[in-house]
Amino acid sequence: MFAAVLMLLRWLHFLFGITWIGLLYYFNLVQTPFFGETEPAVRSGAIQKLVPRALWWFRWGAMGTVIFGLLYLLMWWGMELSFMMTPWTVAIFTGGLLGIIMWANVWFVIWPKQKIVIGNATAMAAGAPANPAAAPAGRRAALASRTNTLFSIPMLFFMGAASHYALFNKATSGGIAGWLVISLIVIFAVEANALIGSQGPTKKPLDTIGGTITGGVILWAVLVVVIMLTLG
Repeated sequence: MFAAVLMLLRWLHFLFGITWIGLLYYFNLVQTPFFGETEPAVRSGAIQKLVPRALWWFRWGAMGTVIFGLLYLLMWWGMELSFMMTPWTVAIFTGGLLGIIMWANVWFVIWPKQKIVIGNATAMAAGAPANPAAAPAGRRAALASRTNTLFSIPMLFFMGAASHYALFNKATSGGIAGWLVISLIVIFAVEANALIGSQGPTKKPLDTIGGTITGGVILWAVLVVVIMLTLG
């Protein structure tokens, strides 16, 4: 029964995760470039009718991913590993931390800001003047979404590495402390770019898809090096 429950939780975690990350890539790789090239009337109609539907699946995909992932983690870590710090635990914690920050960006940055953008498009279609808060809100939501795309690259690696690639052999208490502190500093430094200020002409590298992907690969490499140096 325990194995069946774990498999069910893992399956649901994957199912919701595919929905969430798939829509994240759709927003950043497909919808955003399309909106930048299309006519205002078409863009307004899509913001009113398409974006709310996509965002519903997006945010609840994020919610399901985190809930089922945390349940799986607690059951496996506690009952199978007796809460020991192992290569599996470190990899899951690294990827899981990125995932939880991504979830927070969805629910507390992207969705609230997108509601302003959607409301503005709906009001303007009815003849109301533009809401001056809509452009900054859209900018902040875009930065948070690009940050999530950047985070997704190392996040998916560490989730897979937990079961398929051991980054070290045995953890020490000093190594665990070093890994945790340095990783937190690096990750929250990147996250700060999504939260502190949305004004200004650019937020490179997040203004381009290529820059976002490159940033994700760099973050992946940095986090791998941190684990190898502190625990390897």
